[in-house]
Amino acid sequence: MTTEQHQPIVRRKLSDEVFDRLRASIASGEFAPGDALPSERELMTRFAVGRPAIREAMQALENLGLVTISHGERARIRHLTAASAMRQLDPVAQLLLSTSPESLEHLKEARSFFERGMVRRAAELATDEDVADLRAIHARQTELAGDATAFIHADMQFHIRIAQITGNPIYVAVSEMMLGWLQEYHSHLLIWQGHGDRTLAEHSLLIERIAAHDPDGAEQALTGHLARSSHLYAHPESAEKS
Repeated sequence: MTTEQHQPIVRRKLSDEVFDRLRASIASGEFAPGDALPSERELMTRFAVGRPAIREAMQALENLGLVTISHGERARIRHLTAASAMRQLDPVAQLLLSTSPESLEHLKEARSFFERGMVRRAAELATDEDVADLRAIHARQTELAGDATAFIHADMQFHIRIAQITGNPIYVAVSEMMLGWLQEYHSHLLIWQGHGDRTLAEHSLLIERIAAHDPDGAEQALTGHLARSSHLYAHPESAEKS
């Protein structure tokens, strides 16, 4: 007999069965984005289960971001986007980062690898409007040089705008996700330590390479920028040991 044949048969919860069937119905298109799901009573009849099983299944669907539940109304299928799908990772990722300094280093490495390819694509596709937007963000960030929190927010918007140039919503969602996670570990001493001017200069060089449609130059500029600023993102445990 195989190993699988020796495994005990596990009885599944009714709510798990309901969840699987509803998720399959959503995936098949039986329920489209914006549609209301049947009422609790209708679902109880449809699946021959009690109200607790329906409610547990609905809660699981909401936790995955597949439905929206409002008090007194039927659950509705959500319009899924790359960004909403990525946001489902936030709680687990934030817990992992908070308990593991090594994971923060892995995230910084992954961001560098990801953005190098992304900026090359942006340099190939950038329009005059895209470049003008980057210059406007850069000008706004320059004005915010005395406000660390606002300066860092503008920094994030700059990198997200580069992602938007690619026209790929998954790039945008991943960029927003990584930057959001990293922001929790950004040192607000950035401005006072004189790194603000260097950041602005590096962003200016990036804009020029993107405007020139120079993928190699854009990648080189980004690599130097991220390598120089890497130490500004630090886990509290690592900071205490250093």
